[in-house]
Amino acid sequence: MDEAHRITRLLREWSEGDRQAIEKLMPLVYDELHRQAHARLRHERPGHSFQTTDLIHEAYIKLVDHPGTQWDGRDQFFAFSARIMRNILVDHARSKQRMKRDGLRISLTGADPATPEQDLDLIALDQALDRLAKIDEQQVRIVELRYFGGLSLESTAAALNISRATTARDWNVARIWLHRELTR
Repeated sequence: MDEAHRITRLLREWSEGDRQAIEKLMPLVYDELHRQAHARLRHERPGHSFQTTDLIHEAYIKLVDHPGTQWDGRDQFFAFSARIMRNILVDHARSKQRMKRDGLRISLTGADPATPEQDLDLIALDQALDRLAKIDEQQVRIVELRYFGGLSLESTAAALNISRATTARDWNVARIWLHRELTR
């Protein structure tokens, strides 16, 4: 059985209440979670207090706290992981902001190496994504998967069960909309 099918089988077993399935699953998905976390954190300011393994471990704890989630497959799992990483980083930024009254800075373009870097406040980005969700939830999911999850256009399309062309178009529209919102 190939790894993708094994991951899907373990996710379904976990959905059905098999707690040992999560223990078997984590070694199979750890490298991808590590890649996602590292992709997000490499754009943080020097001296950022979160390390890649810290983000993975926080995400793992939150994933395990979602018993009964009905997993359709690995793409859904990684999409959910991207959302959890977003929430963890936003919560961390809010905590730091309360302590220092200075938001953490990140780059919205980090998922797209062809685009020049632009620093953004993570909390402002989260609030803008909440506003965008009222207009187009799919664009928010695409941003979460591309930016917070570090997924390619192809993997994002597969996770959302939409075409690559739709994914690319919505990714571009969402980035333009977010840029406008965040530079007002």
